[in-house]
Amino acid sequence: MDQVEGARDLAQQLLAESIPRRWFHSQGVGRKAESIAALVRDDGPALVAASWLHDVGYSPDLIVTGMHQLDGARYLRDVARADDLVCRLVAHHSCAFIEARNRGLGDQLADEFAPVEGILSDAITYADMTTTPDGDPVDVERRLAEILDRYGPDHLVARSISEAGPLITQSVQRIKSALAKG
Repeated sequence: MDQVEGARDLAQQLLAESIPRRWFHSQGVGRKAESIAALVRDDGPALVAASWLHDVGYSPDLIVTGMHQLDGARYLRDVARADDLVCRLVAHHSCAFIEARNRGLGDQLADEFAPVEGILSDAITYADMTTTPDGDPVDVERRLAEILDRYGPDHLVARSISEAGPLITQSVQRIKSALAKG
């Protein structure tokens, strides 16, 4: 079984029954990553695998800290024995460092999982933040607004996503520019 197929199967196992809407979202994010994987060349399979797995930390059986990026990456590292780059992408997707800091988990995130930077980080953010909760394509502004609406203005996730919004938008724009250049 290849890396991407294994990731898809694991995400389905962890999400499809317990939180089907997350599974729909993860399917859309995985498909989006597949469509842009050529931008990251040899890291394409890791990008696609991480995109399928990016939200497994929401699985009720995996919640430890309440921060899905960290809980998911720890599970992937410690239990699933996933590739280090895949774990790092899951841990840091969509500006997770901001939420980690706001939760008092910034040092744990940074100490356990080295950040991924550049186009690879932009690519997983693009795949996640241009996909609705139901797995459909959406522009980044609508996606950010949907997250804020879903959580409400006083929730830690909403505050974190508000702070991360400009960085997320820049990541999406860099991927759109790279795609336009062909």
